[in-house]
Amino acid sequence: MICVVSHDAGGAEIVASYVAQRNLDCMFVLEGPAVKVFERRMGSVGIASLDEAIATCDWLLCGTSWQSDIEWRALELGHRCGKRTVAFLDHWGHYRERFIRQGQERLPDEIWVGDALAEVRARQCFPGRQINLVPNPYFEDLKREIAAATSPQTATARGLNVLFVTEPLREHGLREYGNERHWGYTEEEALRYFLSNLPVVGGTIARIAIRPHPSEPLDKYDWVGREFELPIVKGGIRPLLEEIMESDVVVGFESMAMVVGLLAGRRVMSCIPPGGKPCALPHQEIEHLRDRSQT
Repeated sequence: MICVVSHDAGGAEIVASYVAQRNLDCMFVLEGPAVKVFERRMGSVGIASLDEAIATCDWLLCGTSWQSDIEWRALELGHRCGKRTVAFLDHWGHYRERFIRQGQERLPDEIWVGDALAEVRARQCFPGRQINLVPNPYFEDLKREIAAATSPQTATARGLNVLFVTEPLREHGLREYGNERHWGYTEEEALRYFLSNLPVVGGTIARIAIRPHPSEPLDKYDWVGREFELPIVKGGIRPLLEEIMESDVVVGFESMAMVVGLLAGRRVMSCIPPGGKPCALPHQEIEHLRDRSQT
């Protein structure tokens, strides 16, 4: 039996797809956005305590999180109990930071990655650590869902539909590094930067849906409608893929949601402002606003 531990949505998506595709026998230790991700993929899921699951199971399979230390604690406890520990990376950047809390690093016995480039980066970041390439199960599920979806008419005579996907950078930077601008910008700064440079997108904008990260409150960006006279609507009410399929352009910083946009054949743009750390996503199709903006 496997102890599955997850909090953030990105890690949860990839681990939930892996478990569901293989119909694995698991005990689940889930918190935060991961609960809804697993329920969407697998139906009702019983949730155990970390101590109970590690004591009962043979090995651990974890996601990685910015918003929680549950996976870090699981790796630490699993190591002390002599259990094999595995973490499945769901991104292409900030690898080492995922395993550090309050200056203490805890690495798993094995690190799994979903593609060849992630494998190269992981081997560079963790020399001597066992790295396994496991084709991304979340992307496999997405491709099937996209192929089965009826793509609605998006761009109209009214203009383009834009989906803006956010990340809670400020909170994470303050909590882990004592600096809201650890990455050289905050989510609010990047959003203002994009909205102040809308002409770069080209054409008329019919709608801008702002989708908060699953760990953010839905009203976090309500200030945008008061600050900008633009056709702003609230996103995040429906599943990510549905909102992407109804959009022409997906804009964010370096979110996994942007890669989902690419898989769905959408135009994708990173709006990290000048001075911010470069986008970690390696996909050449992604446009970068700061390469074209005037401010």
